[in-house]
Amino acid sequence: MAVLHVSPTGSDTADGAERTPLRTISRAAALALPGDTVQVHGGQYREWVRPARGGISDQRRIVYTAAPGEHVVIKGSEPVPDWQREPDGVWRAEIPNTVFGAVNPFAETVHGDWHVPPTTGEEHHLGQVYLNGRALREVHDRAAVARPTTRTSAVDGWTGTQQPVPDPEWSQAVWYAEVGREVTTLWASFHGADPTAELVEITVRRSVFYPSEHHIDYITVRGFEMAHAATPWAPPTADQPGLVGPNWAKGWVIEDNLIHDATCSGISLGKEAATGHNYATERGDKPGYQYQLESVFAARQIGWDREHIGSHVVRRNTIYDCGQNGIVGHLGAVFSTIEDNHIHHIATRREFYGYEIAGIKLHAAIDVQIRRNRIHDCTLGIWLDWQTQGTRVSRNLCYANTRDLFVEVSHGPYVVDHNVLASPVALEIFSQGGAFVHNLVAGAVRLEQVLDRATPYHRPHSTQVAGYAVVCGGDDRLIGNLFLGGDADRAFAPDNAGHPLATYGTHGYDGCPPTFADYLATVNETVGDHQRFHGHHQPAYIHHNAYANGARAYQHEQHPNLTGDQVRVAVVDEGTEVYLEMTVPKVLVGAAVGVVSTEHLPRVRLADADFETVDGAPLVLDTDLVGNAKHPGTGYPVGPLAALPAGRSRTRVW
Repeated sequence: MAVLHVSPTGSDTADGAERTPLRTISRAAALALPGDTVQVHGGQYREWVRPARGGISDQRRIVYTAAPGEHVVIKGSEPVPDWQREPDGVWRAEIPNTVFGAVNPFAETVHGDWHVPPTTGEEHHLGQVYLNGRALREVHDRAAVARPTTRTSAVDGWTGTQQPVPDPEWSQAVWYAEVGREVTTLWASFHGADPTAELVEITVRRSVFYPSEHHIDYITVRGFEMAHAATPWAPPTADQPGLVGPNWAKGWVIEDNLIHDATCSGISLGKEAATGHNYATERGDKPGYQYQLESVFAARQIGWDREHIGSHVVRRNTIYDCGQNGIVGHLGAVFSTIEDNHIHHIATRREFYGYEIAGIKLHAAIDVQIRRNRIHDCTLGIWLDWQTQGTRVSRNLCYANTRDLFVEVSHGPYVVDHNVLASPVALEIFSQGGAFVHNLVAGAVRLEQVLDRATPYHRPHSTQVAGYAVVCGGDDRLIGNLFLGGDADRAFAPDNAGHPLATYGTHGYDGCPPTFADYLATVNETVGDHQRFHGHHQPAYIHHNAYANGARAYQHEQHPNLTGDQVRVAVVDEGTEVYLEMTVPKVLVGAAVGVVSTEHLPRVRLADADFETVDGAPLVLDTDLVGNAKHPGTGYPVGPLAALPAGRSRTRVW
């Protein structure tokens, strides 16, 4: 097992020893063998690292790491020092197209399945221009560079509301590009700066650390700053390259990195192109939903299983300023762990829009553990879409997002426990088979049936498809949560019938029977096979939750704790530390809920599966938000903290 050293002062003709280091990480990647370590020394590297091979086991992996105590930056950009000022004050530069390699990102647009093109017809390109590390805004003709408009708000396509654009003054810094046969011409306004005296960079590479081939397994990427990748739109029906990622492999560890400024996705654990690549957009003959169904079966045919795909670890990374996702993945994230990451400012520039945008956006998150992440200032925090089965979302801190957690068209079993969900829209459940235990739900709750899209469910802890079904609603378990009220009209406008799309508390489950026996009795009132199930709500297992500030309880809830006293909650972000400040009445802190485990969570109906760990052992939810242990036989207050005093409190949660 060798150590290959890389340094900006090295040479790619050297042998990689400590005193004779290589010059590029790419050269080390071509030489590294299973068990080797590539140690990269401080400095800046402008390259796309594409490992030629991976490790052969968790013990014999190839490790790429920054040298201890040294700052290593890998960029997908190149500097542009040569600018000419034109008579109207606009700066112009000409870049030879040979700089871009096989693909020029200034010629490629953000497009694909579930991307929503702007009604103006103005397409956003994958290329980006940076001034001293800060992204400029693209405009769509030369004249707009000289006279840029200052955007103060943009329409959020999901809520239909105006959302602020950060720093409207900075939006005067803009660029426009025209791609010719030999050169790409850029025109830019630099917010009053002189680009010949400052650092101007442009993206020239699609990715920063991403293999070209599949099944490059067991690689560790540790301790780098990685930035400036012209990543494409990444829907679940297309190839999903990220700034960094395994590209359809097994056993990667991506840890302790600073990842930022990907045009679309930062870390990708996602799908590859062979199982479909934007066919709904390119062919137009079937909906994306149908192609996504087909991709699941196609993936099984090329080896989508635990032995070959997934089991990645993504931990302790800071990810920000990506246009679509901090972490994305369809199919390829199975059996993975995503923990202790700080994800913020994802899709907040609002340069383009589509239905695949979130801090973490996963499809088929089978047995994925998402825990102890801090996610804020995103348009959507966590979005779990299709096949959320065996998934656990635990002890995460979500705040200052437009929306926090969205679980869509899944059948469970999945668990959401001991989280802080403190944004205006805290929880959206377009699924069934969930268990929500000991969360602080400080925003609106939206529930919805999905009767026009049947999605797969699987054999427990497997990618093998067991069946597929629509989402009838219900079949959820809610225990020990603290729900706060608010103004639903601010969260969502009413639907066409005048009904609110979001509420506060659990009363959206009204109409669901309280037990499985009650559900069967209702179903058996009529005859037939599938017809007798139509129009019947599944049971809702709801008990021992608390409600304040106008939040309302499910009509059949057992042991609800309602108070007319005001509860105040604030997430106080102090940079490296975050505090949860609460003012709660004594009635809400009494010991009320014991440790919740598998025996308290009825099996899910359609998948016919129990709530258990990824290893098939009984599930015990015995650790609170900040790591305090809970003990069987002891009662605990509602919400994510095991110890919550009455009155005012301040608890460090990050």
